[in-house]
Amino acid sequence: MTPPLRHAAGGDVLPPPRAGHRAAGDPRRRRIRRVAQALLSVALVAGIFGFALPRLADFADVWATIARMTWREAAVLVVAAALNLAGSWLVMIASLPGSTLWQSALVNQASTAVSNTIPAGGAIAAGVTYAMYGSFGFTVPQITLSVLVSGIWNNFVKFGMPAVALAVLAFQGRASAQLVTATAVGIAALAGALALFALALWREELARRTGAALGRAASAALRLARRPPVRGWDGAAARLRVQVIELVHDRWARLTWTSVLSQLLLFAVLLIALRAVGVSQDEVDWVQALAAFSFGRLVTALPVTPGGLGVMELTLTAALVAAGGDATPVAAAVLVYRALTYLPPIVLGGPAYVVWRVRYGGHAHVAAARSARGGRAHPRSTGGPTRGTRT
Repeated sequence: MTPPLRHAAGGDVLPPPRAGHRAAGDPRRRRIRRVAQALLSVALVAGIFGFALPRLADFADVWATIARMTWREAAVLVVAAALNLAGSWLVMIASLPGSTLWQSALVNQASTAVSNTIPAGGAIAAGVTYAMYGSFGFTVPQITLSVLVSGIWNNFVKFGMPAVALAVLAFQGRASAQLVTATAVGIAALAGALALFALALWREELARRTGAALGRAASAALRLARRPPVRGWDGAAARLRVQVIELVHDRWARLTWTSVLSQLLLFAVLLIALRAVGVSQDEVDWVQALAAFSFGRLVTALPVTPGGLGVMELTLTAALVAAGGDATPVAAAVLVYRALTYLPPIVLGGPAYVVWRVRYGGHAHVAAARSARGGRAHPRSTGGPTRGTRT
């Protein structure tokens, strides 16, 4: 891995993924590892949908339950799913000053389509994000800062939601030992992340130490793959600290409410699906549904399968059944929820990428070159020529 890139427009940052970069190491071993990851993901998904879920509910009965939904219920679900998509775009706008809803929509759909279909496709999705935002005139430091801060805020909310659900259940006297244990893990992870984040921002020396520690860990992992160690992560972390402080100071409120709204819109699709297939408030109320939803989000934090495919379905179904729901309608609701949140980015991702290539792709290499040289690029308006810039 190369040392941190220097940009006059935004300081040094940890190097982002670069298309076409070939690191030292055995290409054959890397191919074997990727194939093994893909086979493991396929085997896990096949095992869940072919064995585990059918043990909980018969798929024929599940489909019959889904088919009984009225057109009004289906229409409400479609609207909720559309609003959920827009929620993710708002988070991206909040973390990248100067970006527009149109730009964020294109980037989010294309990158999510990659991460939802390719095992361990996060690195490729990140490369898509850099290429697309770069073509809009954003520099590498700006994009890196956006990805970092939006990811941090998303994880804060993700780990905080189980704590909220547990607090409400405890107040109502319905918190089980299993839920308390699972939520305690989430709360501990949230507290640790918050503490580390606060300490890294509090003092430059702590940021340097954190960067150096991460660099040593990355170098140790790279040595196992016979790749050269990383360098300069302590200084890059110190400079990144200043950039994060500036962005958070200006936009912490917008980052917070958009991140919370994004998660609530996602949860709303699940809750509406439960009611649409006949799972009543008496069987599974909104607090129990929130607890199951939050636990499922924690379980799929590690990308074992693309987009948590299979793992999320099994986790949510089991948790909601344990909360008191009947297996067949619960499984029907979970499959409807996942179809409306997992598939749309895949369906829309291809057209979004094509639109970007046709309208902006011709400028991608120019923007990337300017960004790599440290040129002061400005976000370009979606309306056309570069004179429509935004400060």
